[in-house]
Amino acid sequence: MQCGLVGKIIKRFEQKGFRLVAMKFLPASEEHLKQHYIDLKDRPFFPGLVKYMNSGPVVAMVWEGLNVVKTGRVMLGETNPADSKPGTIRGDFCIQVGRNIIHGSDSVKSAEKEISLRFKPEELVDYKSCAHDWVYE
Repeated sequence: MQCGLVGKIIKRFEQKGFRLVAMKFLPASEEHLKQHYIDLKDRPFFPGLVKYMNSGPVVAMVWEGLNVVKTGRVMLGETNPADSKPGTIRGDFCIQVGRNIIHGSDSVKSAEKEISLRFKPEELVDYKSCAHDWVYE
């Protein structure tokens, strides 16, 4: 959030043909971060991750579309920005792995869990984008 890249990130997902169905701008509490990243709790970098993520607000988004989790991960690039290709979000906007600017769910199951931590079902907006028929068969 602090880097002023939210609009550029949204633009990339919209240009790909994905549909934004929910978004929130909010603080990332330590409690929430520990729950969100519970699978990493035993890793040596975990305390630093929580401290960094808790240092400012976050923008949580929910995107829908064909293979959005898989394709979204490709668009993000590798977790380590040094391994990310130019043209990916991390390849273009990140330098150090400990200062990653974006998170993407690694599976549909993880996405469902992570979405439920931030959004109520009624906060997900169901609509048909005017670009839908140009993107999908």
